[in-house]
Amino acid sequence: MRALAVLKKVGGWLAPPPAKAADGRDLWPSRAAFLLASMGGCAGMGNLLRYPSQVYNNYGLQWFIPYLMAVFLIAIPVLVLEIAIGQAHRGGTVIAFNSINRRLRGTGMSLLFIGFVVGPYFTVNLAWIMTYFRYSFHSPLPWAGRGQEFFDDRVIMNPVPIEANASASGYREYPGIAMLGETTGWMVFTWFLIWLCIFRGVGLTGRVVYFTMGLPIIMTVVLIGRSLSLENAGEGVKLFWATWRGSLLGRGEIWQTACGQVFFSTGVGFGYFTSYASYNRKHSNAVVDAIAIVSSNVAFENIAAFAVYGVVGFTRMWPQEGVRIGGFTIGFQTLPLAMVEMPGANFWAIVLFFTLMTLGFSSAFAMLDAVVTMVMDSGIKTPRPVVVTALTVLSLMLSLPYCTEFGYWLLTGVDRWVNDVALVFVVWSECVTSTTVYRWKDVAGQVGKPAFWTYQFAFFGGQIFGVIVAQAVAAEVGAGVGFGIYIIAAVAAVFLAKTPDVPAPSFWGRNAFLARFWYMAFYSAEQLRRDLNVIVGSGKNWDIPVFWGPLVKYIAAPILAIVYSFSYPAFYAEGRRDPLHILGFGIAHIALIMIVLGFILPRWFDVFIPPQRRNEGRTDYAPRVTLGILDAEMTDRLESGSGSQDDAAVDGREKKDDSPPVASADELSEEKVSATIT
Repeated sequence: MRALAVLKKVGGWLAPPPAKAADGRDLWPSRAAFLLASMGGCAGMGNLLRYPSQVYNNYGLQWFIPYLMAVFLIAIPVLVLEIAIGQAHRGGTVIAFNSINRRLRGTGMSLLFIGFVVGPYFTVNLAWIMTYFRYSFHSPLPWAGRGQEFFDDRVIMNPVPIEANASASGYREYPGIAMLGETTGWMVFTWFLIWLCIFRGVGLTGRVVYFTMGLPIIMTVVLIGRSLSLENAGEGVKLFWATWRGSLLGRGEIWQTACGQVFFSTGVGFGYFTSYASYNRKHSNAVVDAIAIVSSNVAFENIAAFAVYGVVGFTRMWPQEGVRIGGFTIGFQTLPLAMVEMPGANFWAIVLFFTLMTLGFSSAFAMLDAVVTMVMDSGIKTPRPVVVTALTVLSLMLSLPYCTEFGYWLLTGVDRWVNDVALVFVVWSECVTSTTVYRWKDVAGQVGKPAFWTYQFAFFGGQIFGVIVAQAVAAEVGAGVGFGIYIIAAVAAVFLAKTPDVPAPSFWGRNAFLARFWYMAFYSAEQLRRDLNVIVGSGKNWDIPVFWGPLVKYIAAPILAIVYSFSYPAFYAEGRRDPLHILGFGIAHIALIMIVLGFILPRWFDVFIPPQRRNEGRTDYAPRVTLGILDAEMTDRLESGSGSQDDAAVDGREKKDDSPPVASADELSEEKVSATIT
């Protein structure tokens, strides 16, 4: 009995039940645990493999212009949105977007769909890494002098496909269908580890991330030191950090590549940031957290890339015009071949592949954990361990096709179009819907529905027709069409609109035309910002800044629309004769269907939202009234065990800006609006 008690005590320490907030929701053990888990979702194989390959293909300082623009104009603003809505509305992506507007449930679901599709083949990537890890104990290393052959014959073991022009069917054919034993075994092992890390909740996950983030950072530093000590390593560093090729900035390819890399490495659009943030304390500093997560990711992948720069100089594998390499080439061929040349080759190979495995592992369980959060938030009575087990088994089954003799080609097809089509469209949808649909009745009531819908045609029509014409004719013609549609329709909307009876703020309130335009162009984003700031900007926290809404809606969204427009010409040119690419292209469009269905038929998603929360996306008509749920002081009092719900009704705290007073949702009605507007 004593041994059982000791075992139970040790189990409770290793897998502790999570702490609870005042509303009964699980909490992270600490803010550091949340940040490390989020950073772990970002920092993965994409940092050590994909990022160096993208820099290699676009070598030179000019790379950092589109890359940093994508970081500051897209990644940070979108991450602020994902973290703030999860934290403020205390739920995963479906509940959080439902709280913005009930018609955005499909948008929330689409984020989870992407992670749920990527997770199964991501674990197969990890299985390949584990295969290399096993062979790292062989001396001499078996890939010495045959990096490509080893990857093809010992790791993926996929027969060469029959190209479309040589196939009787006119489509690319794949002759192998058998299961691969070692890949399957490592895949199952990986899913077991994922289950082990998340079955108990954030109490356990909050401990695991100290290992999955701390150890890879230490080992990456060791790899960097060894790489930079190699002969001629300085030439490799100089190639990337002391070379300027400004002519590349005139090509669309470098801009598209930079946006894709920032998406892939930061993890926006996968849904787990919103889920993770929902386990934060309600008044955590969301803006600082978002900046810290993205900044740490940018720093990590740029510092980790020195491990590759040194190897490039050592092997003298200089980039060639028109020759591009992928992430698999860097991770599974270039770096392993460099390990062979180093003294203590086996040791460095073990360090490399163990680091890659650990880095990828934290990203893998983050994607599944977001889906678990959605299921648990739905109000299901099933215990969390059972839900985690069921979803893990389902994900494992979805991984099996990638463990076949055509699995590598299947992975390539699905990964290409899920990232290029689904991920970009979903993040675009996040940007435009949250800043357009939120409290749209206030806008329609102030300017009239004809003007409201005319302006929506200006905004969406300009983007849609602009990118279509750009792809069909020329970029400058598309830009002219897009801006032309927007300007003409926006001016028409201003003249159609009635004059608002609730004044617009400051500059925009100087005359009727400016006020009409402000309501149509900026109101939804501004009110979302103000309403979220009641929660995430309380106390000494940083407010979501005033430029956040225009940045998300008018900078990030059009950039994403342009990037998205490249997908269809690329599919026509590269994938239409390949059945696995056609499959991946079709799977990617399921995310788009979810978004549309959620908008048209939001009731179809009721099952994912507990009954008491289904109407949170329905707000009363209350122009320029800032909605509040609980103010910072009262929430802190509740969480510390003092105070009551009655004390925390409507806050009268001193505002940090000139926003109207805060009102709780049940206080709002058309009769009360005039009394709550400044």
